[in-house]
Amino acid sequence: MKKLTIPLLLIALLFACAGKTIEDIPNGNKKDKEESGGDGGKKELLYKWEKERTSLLDYHNMVLIYSGGSHRKYKWDEETIQPYVTYTDESGTEHWLFDSFLFLEIHDGAGKMFAKGYTSQPANQRDWKNLVDHYFESRTCLGALNRVVGAAIKRIGEPGTKRRVVIGLPEPISDLKDWGTVSDRVMLDFSNTTHRLEACKWYIDYVRSRFNEMNYMNLELAGFYWIAEHAADTRSIMKEIGAYLNELNYTFNWIPYFKSYGYSDWKKFGFNYAYLQPNYFFQETIPYSRLTDACYLAIAYGMDMEMEFDERALLGWGYRLKDYMKAFKENGIWQNKRLAYYQGGTALYQLAQTRDPELKELYHQFCKFVVESVQH
Repeated sequence: MKKLTIPLLLIALLFACAGKTIEDIPNGNKKDKEESGGDGGKKELLYKWEKERTSLLDYHNMVLIYSGGSHRKYKWDEETIQPYVTYTDESGTEHWLFDSFLFLEIHDGAGKMFAKGYTSQPANQRDWKNLVDHYFESRTCLGALNRVVGAAIKRIGEPGTKRRVVIGLPEPISDLKDWGTVSDRVMLDFSNTTHRLEACKWYIDYVRSRFNEMNYMNLELAGFYWIAEHAADTRSIMKEIGAYLNELNYTFNWIPYFKSYGYSDWKKFGFNYAYLQPNYFFQETIPYSRLTDACYLAIAYGMDMEMEFDERALLGWGYRLKDYMKAFKENGIWQNKRLAYYQGGTALYQLAQTRDPELKELYHQFCKFVVESVQH
């Protein structure tokens, strides 16, 4: 019998695989992906954990981790992220601290912005991809977080849930005419609403694929966060993005600034969780009443809330952080609402390292506020 040439062998293989699903094809990532009915009958590839998930994941204490811009003078390695994972009290007892971690960035440090208003030039597809790849580096960010959680499990046992991860989703800024291409190779123009949606879905899918690739043992990809803090420029696309995420059982999160455009309509925009910023910490001229006003608005509109501080807490502004804790307890926020925590760059890490007795007391007070707010 005449031997098949290499081209004929390839043709034979193609016919052999025709009509088969990814589970039928050798080396087709059978263990990771399965087929599911998608929009309009289109087949969508779901990862194993997505197929097994039956509802949105919940979380109560979410810390903001800013990373991805060259202007950041720190790295989220294991040492830096450790104080965000567990807390050791005065008696030496170690506790789980934050149950969720939001990784986000507002600009890349080289002039490209991930949401409108931070620099003069919108980030393109390559910039978006670089941001995602940064989060999935093996020694920092999610890689470091996964290892630190794993080490803590060996010391104190499993937490109530895996630590949950939320990833910042850049705003497709309408000024950009040449963002990049997706499956049909058409250059996306963000003056076109459909193109803006395509870019966001591409980003979501790329995050999903990278998370699957890394196979973290101690983390769950819980959702995505809309980086733009007001809805004036993106209200026409957010609801559809939220629907796309919810179909995959991911949450859609938002943290609008105090009375920003659209904050009270957050549900109409398709968000699952919206955290209101009081914006009290950053200016000493803003009175304590801002906190009580913000608590009232959050309750009135069914919102969750953000606690805010930065490195100035180590420089005499700690009293303003204490004001948040006081107001959130007195106004029914502490145990009744989800909380997001803005802490500047690495303010909490610095508080954990301090030897100043007054600042160490502030550190313990804050960590107990987090730990005691909810069962971990």
